[in-house]
Amino acid sequence: MTATELPYVTDTPSAAELVARVKELTPLLKRNAAAGEQDRRVVEESIRALTDAGLFKIAVPARYGGYETSMRTMLDVSAAVAEADGGTAWVVTLTNVMSWVVGLFPERAQDEVFGADPDAKVCGVLTPTAETRKVDGGWRVTGKWYYNSGSLHATWAGLGIPITDEDGNVTDQGMALIPRTDLNLEDTWFVAGMRSSGSNCMVAEDVFVPEHRVMRIPPAIGGDYPTEHKDEVFYRSAMVPVLALVLIGPQLGMGKAALDLVVEKAAKKPISYTFFTAQKDSVGFQLQIAEAARLIDTARLIAYRAAADIDEAAARGVYPDYLTRARVRSDTGYVAECTTRAIEILLSAHGAGSFAEANPLQRIWRDSATAARHAIVCPQVSYETYSKALLGVTEPITPLV
Repeated sequence: MTATELPYVTDTPSAAELVARVKELTPLLKRNAAAGEQDRRVVEESIRALTDAGLFKIAVPARYGGYETSMRTMLDVSAAVAEADGGTAWVVTLTNVMSWVVGLFPERAQDEVFGADPDAKVCGVLTPTAETRKVDGGWRVTGKWYYNSGSLHATWAGLGIPITDEDGNVTDQGMALIPRTDLNLEDTWFVAGMRSSGSNCMVAEDVFVPEHRVMRIPPAIGGDYPTEHKDEVFYRSAMVPVLALVLIGPQLGMGKAALDLVVEKAAKKPISYTFFTAQKDSVGFQLQIAEAARLIDTARLIAYRAAADIDEAAARGVYPDYLTRARVRSDTGYVAECTTRAIEILLSAHGAGSFAEANPLQRIWRDSATAARHAIVCPQVSYETYSKALLGVTEPITPLV
C-alpha cells in the first residue's frame, strides 16, 4: 500500500496531549520496569500500550497515519516515558528517531516500511560494520551490528553499510533498510544499565538490499535527503543534531524522576548518626537538593534551546550551519553531564539506601550512566568539536556534526 492510499492524519495531537497519554500509562510502565530489567527487554504489555496510545507514531510521516511532530515533541515524549522507566524510554526514543530517519528515504522505501504496516517499528545502527557486494539493482550485505536498541520489538532495521562499486571498492557510506525477517539476532546485551533496552546484535548473511532502500550518509549529513517530499518540515531537520539530541530525552526524564523520589522521601527519612529525624530539616541536604535541581533545570533549558534551533531551521527551510550543528552536539554532551552529576548528588543526599535493589533510584542511576556513555553523546568529543568550530580550526575529529 502506498502513502496515497492511506488516510491522511489532519488532527495531530499536541505535545501536551501526547505527554498526557504517557502519564496515563505511567503506573503500568513503572509496574513493569523491574521485570523489563530482569528479562532484558521491555515487557510486551508496555510495548502494546505505548503502541495503542500512538507513542511510536510521533516521527512517522502523516502520509502513513503518523503524527509528524517535531524535535521538541520527541524530547518531551521520551522524557515523560523516562520518568516511569529509563529502559522503556530508550526503546521509545530510538524507535521514534529511526521512524524519522525512514522519512528521509525515497517514498518507495517508506511505502515498504509504513505503507505495508503503519505500526512498523524500526531499530538502527549507523556504524558500517558490514561487507557489501554490488549487484544489479542494489547490494548483497553481510555483517553484524551491535547495540541495536529496540531490536526485540523491531520489524525493520536501518543499518550502516559501506557502499561499494562493481570492483569491490568502497566509494561511500550508507544506511540500508532491511526487514527484520531477513536478519538474525544474537543475544549479546548483558550490561549494568539500560538492560531492558534489548540492544542486541543484528546479523545479515548475504541479504539483498535494493538501491532505493539505501541512503548515502555523507550527503544526508549536509541536508541532502533522498525523500521526494521536500515540503515536509520535520524531515528537513538537520540529521546529526536530531540523532544526537534525541538521546538525551530520556536523561531529562530520569533526572526529574530521581529528584522527585528523593524529595518525596525527605520528609520521613532520617539522616543516620545525626539528630535529624527528617532529611528535609538539614541545611546540608537542602543545599544538595538545590544543586541537583539547578543542574536538572539547566539540562532541560539547554536541551530545549537546541531543539528550537533544529525545529526553527526546519520550519524556515534552512539547514543549520556547521557552528550551530557543532553547538547542538556540545549541548547534547552537556545535558548528559548535568543530569548524571545531578543524579550522583541525589544518590549521596538520599544515602546508602539508594543502592537497595528495591529502590528505583539505583536503576535510574545505572540507566542514566549507561545512556550517557553513548558515543554520539560523549561530552569530550562534542566539546572538542564545538571548540574547534568556534576557533575556526578546520581539522575535524568526526564526520557526525
